[in-house]
Amino acid sequence: MNFHRKPITFVNQVNLKVQNLERSLIFYRDIIGFEILEQTERTAKLTTDGKTALLSIEQPIDVIQKQQLTTGLFHFALLLQNRSDLGQILKHFVQIGYPLQGASDHLVSEAIYLVDPDGNGIEVYSDRCPSEWIWNNNEVLMPSEPLDVENLLAEAREGSWNGLPADTLLGHLHLHVSELKENQEFYVQGLGFEVVSRYGNHAIFISDGHYHHHIALNIWNGIGAPQPPVNSVGLESFTLQIPTKEKRNKIIAQLEEIGAAIEEENGVFVTSDPSGNQIRLKV
Repeated sequence: MNFHRKPITFVNQVNLKVQNLERSLIFYRDIIGFEILEQTERTAKLTTDGKTALLSIEQPIDVIQKQQLTTGLFHFALLLQNRSDLGQILKHFVQIGYPLQGASDHLVSEAIYLVDPDGNGIEVYSDRCPSEWIWNNNEVLMPSEPLDVENLLAEAREGSWNGLPADTLLGHLHLHVSELKENQEFYVQGLGFEVVSRYGNHAIFISDGHYHHHIALNIWNGIGAPQPPVNSVGLESFTLQIPTKEKRNKIIAQLEEIGAAIEEENGVFVTSDPSGNQIRLKV
């Protein structure tokens, strides 16, 4: 099953604030392998297929560096469709000497982690076949085991890295929140996701359609973590792709029922979770 198309609700774009647009474009183009879809003096939209923006970046006029111990982005995750592509980009990172933050085997997937020049977290991963995922009482087993790096590198094709494959997706998003109970209510009762995994009492993983997770929420920056200043480097917003207007209207009604604020901007409904992470609801 494809967990990133109708009838699933999923994250399809992340919008970031950066300190230096040109520096970030060099990173996302030359290190990660995006193509530039559109660019202005202070903004850019990045693509892998030449048509759809997965990531947008902007340099606010009065931008300040990323603030620590706040709510916002932990990482956004790029999903590669083939394990060989993950091996290829890992080989690329090794060859250019770009520092990685970690690498894990989560059983449902294999992942490598790094940060952009502003400290925004990035995961690049590929999924194992869903038939191999282990479910117990509607929760998926998703530990963090050491990644078999040598085996993964052996999957890499001959030749040099030529950028992200056209079929790369925004696989999931992992957020810092200020507490879990109210945020879980927002994402489950409001947006309609279901909890599919828990990491102790400090992180939950949620999804639509029984994916291992489309969004994760953690309190690793502390209970009561404040929202960052509006002009801080980090997450500006993310977009949820909703399959139909009917489902979007249902979600809006659910959000209103739990008291969440919703505004309409140029035909797109916008809301924020209880930790201030802004979400665009797109059909």
